[in-house]
Order: sequence, then structure tokens, then C-alpha cells
Amino acid sequence: MENKSLLLKDRPAIRWTVLVLLASMMFFAYMFVDVLSPLQSLLEGSRGWTPENYGTFASSEYFLNVFVLFLIFAGVILDKIGVRSTALLSGVIMVIGASIKYFAVSPAFAGTGIEAWLNTWWTSFPASAKLASLGFMIFGCGVEMAGITVSKGIVKWFKGKEMALAMGIEMAIARLGVFAVFRISPRIADAYGDLSKPVLFVLILLFIGLICFSVYFFFDKKLEKQLGERGDEPEEPFKLSDIGILFTSKTFLIVSGLCVLYYSAIFPFQKFAANMLECRLSISNTEASDIFSFFPIGAMVLTPLLGFYLDKKGKGATMLIIGAVLMISCHLIFALVPAAYFTKFIAYSAIVILGVSFSLVPAALWPSVPKLVENRYLGSAYSVVFWIQNIGLMVFPMLIGWALAVSNKGVTNPMEYNYTIPMLIFASLGVLAFFLGIWLKKEDKKKGYGLELPNIKD
Repeated sequence: MENKSLLLKDRPAIRWTVLVLLASMMFFAYMFVDVLSPLQSLLEGSRGWTPENYGTFASSEYFLNVFVLFLIFAGVILDKIGVRSTALLSGVIMVIGASIKYFAVSPAFAGTGIEAWLNTWWTSFPASAKLASLGFMIFGCGVEMAGITVSKGIVKWFKGKEMALAMGIEMAIARLGVFAVFRISPRIADAYGDLSKPVLFVLILLFIGLICFSVYFFFDKKLEKQLGERGDEPEEPFKLSDIGILFTSKTFLIVSGLCVLYYSAIFPFQKFAANMLECRLSISNTEASDIFSFFPIGAMVLTPLLGFYLDKKGKGATMLIIGAVLMISCHLIFALVPAAYFTKFIAYSAIVILGVSFSLVPAALWPSVPKLVENRYLGSAYSVVFWIQNIGLMVFPMLIGWALAVSNKGVTNPMEYNYTIPMLIFASLGVLAFFLGIWLKKEDKKKGYGLELPNIKD
């Protein structure tokens, strides 16, 4: 007979189906985040953007999250209205922002009254870049809200089970989005002779992702009903004052600092990586994008395996330290290997090293947060980590764009930039992350948070 007290999340087929629904939207969202990253040189050539314009545009994704504190509010909203409603809200916000961004880079924007008005102020920043940045800001609110929502959703469905493995698989599916877009975006742009067409393609995929979130809504509603009927997992109500607890927790702040340093050397790098490879290897935009597309493959394959290891054996803090060392190595290769010795083999090797690093750190980082905070403000904890992370993700694309322009004065061909200084900046972030990882391991040993312990309890 069927066990009527069995929760939906206790049924493996259902909880893994839920994971696929959540991860599908993140796959499409990650595609949209980087849909223009392989096209930096085309944007500069056909839209008149400069490296600084492009860096500012890349930073705009995080502007509202940081300065309007949207991510903090997103965490409060998540803890107040729950995972399923927040997921739908985040999906709608992403679609709205993505639509604006598509219009900004499409041929339909040229010659409109909006373009004429946008060109009347901040004349060094093209109208298309201004409107694309606005759309990216709105999309950024949605995608970061979705990120914390999916993280809390996985904790809700997998806590006490294969939580790190589930988080690892979700991250792997999302990373596959980066691989896909670096492969697809330049080819669609070439086929149609229009860099807006890949943006439209991924916008359509975001609508499909919104449908996935809608299906998840009903699964989550059923689980909530079951929990209510059984009286399981009672929680204290969330209070706004709980956020203050996070900002006074030294270990939580160390994790947040490690997160911002590490991710600031990854995601902003993705925005410039294709052009950096174009310049270093003197190859086409498509070929450079193909090389970099292998970066998320390592993370995609290894992250679930490392999550499984973390569930069974632990060693989360150690993984963070090793990941930082590998990241430093990758960026130093790009910065310091002389042009005469910098071959495609070297480029692929560095990309693989970064991929391994990017599997170690996220696999260990996100499952560690529930060990540091109480469940009632877990959503807010994730939102604070993401907010601090977003500060770095907003600042560093602008900094790299500025450093690229300053270190290449007089260079007008986007295929001839020297990326030594930007890559050294990225490597320095890895050094700081390494020392924070050492500090975190010491704190865990002293206070017993269990960061080195397995997640599955026997």
C-alpha cells in the first residue's frame, strides 16, 4: 500500500523533476546573461561602443540590485511569500528586462524617437547602450531573484537528502547555458548578419523558462499543503531585524567576501574572454567563442560529482581553497605567457583549469550557507550573499573596461587590445579569495559549523 504520509519531496522522481523545472529557467537565464558576451567586437564595430561603454553595459545587470538594494528586498519577499510565488515574479521580471534589451540592439530601434532622445544626454554613451543597460538592469533583478529562489527551493526539496548533488546538478545545467550561448550566439549573428537575432532567440527561451516556473508552482503548492497537514518543519516567522544578524556574523561575512572575490574573477571575465582570445590568438570571433565555450563544460561535468562527494565525505572549506589556487593559475597564464608561446593548446589548458576551479568553489560554497544560518532567514541569507557578490560583479566590468582602455591608448581596432593588466586584476582577486578560504577553514575548525563534514547524515 502507498504510504499516505509520504511527502512529495520524499519521492525521488518528483523531487528530481522539480529540480529540472527550476534548473531549466536558470539554463535559459544564463544564456541570456552572456548572449552578447561573444559579440563584444561586433558591438564596438557596428554600434559604436567603446571598451568603457561595453564595460558599463556589462555592469548594468547589477546596478539596481546594488544601489536600490533590490536583492535585499528580494530575499525579504522570498521569505515572506515563499519560493513558488517569488519564482513566478522573478520570471516575469526577467522577460520584461530581456525584451527591452532586445529592442535596444535590434534594427527597429535605430531612428526612433527614443533613440533621438537618448542621444541628447551623456553623448559618449550610445543610445543603444543606454537602453540595453536599462533592460539588463531589470533583467538582472529578475535573474538574481531567481538565483536565491532556486537555491532556497532546492534546500526545501532536498534538505537531509542529496542537497549538494542537487545544487551541483542545477549549477551544471546553468553552466551548460553558458556553453550553449558561446557556441550559438556568434553563429546566429553571422547567419542573419544581425547581432540582435541571438538575443531574440534566447528571449523566446526565457518564455519557455517562465512556463517551467509555472509548472513548479503547482508542485510546490502541493508540498506546502502536505507539510501543513502533517505539521512538519515548523518555522519561526521571518523578521526584518534578522538581516542584522547576518551582518554581525563573522563567518557569514567571510563566506560572502570569498563569494564576491571569486565570482568577480569569473563572470566579468566571461564578458571579455572572447575578445581577449581574439586578440591573443589573432582568431575570429566565432573561433574564440568556441574555445571559451569549453570553460563551463568542466564545471558542468565536475560540479555534480563534487556535490556528491561533498554530501558523502565533506571537505567544503578545503574545496574553496583549492578552487582559488586554480583560478589564480588560469588568469596568470592569460596574463604572463609570452605571445610567442601562447598557443591554442595553452588557451584550452587555462580554460580547463578555470572550469575545474569553477566546479570546486560553487559546489562547496552554496551548500555551506544553510550550515551558517537558521532556516527562517535562509532566503535573506542567500540574498545578502548575492547582494555583496553583485557589488563586485557591477564594479569589475567597469574597472576592466577602464583598464583595457587606459592600457591600450591609441588602439582603435578591438582585435588588437593587450589584456595583460585586466588579467592581472582578475588574478589578484583569486589571491585574496585564497586567504579568505584559509581564514574560513580556521573559523570552522574553531566553532564547528560543519563545513568540512558531509551533508548526508547517517
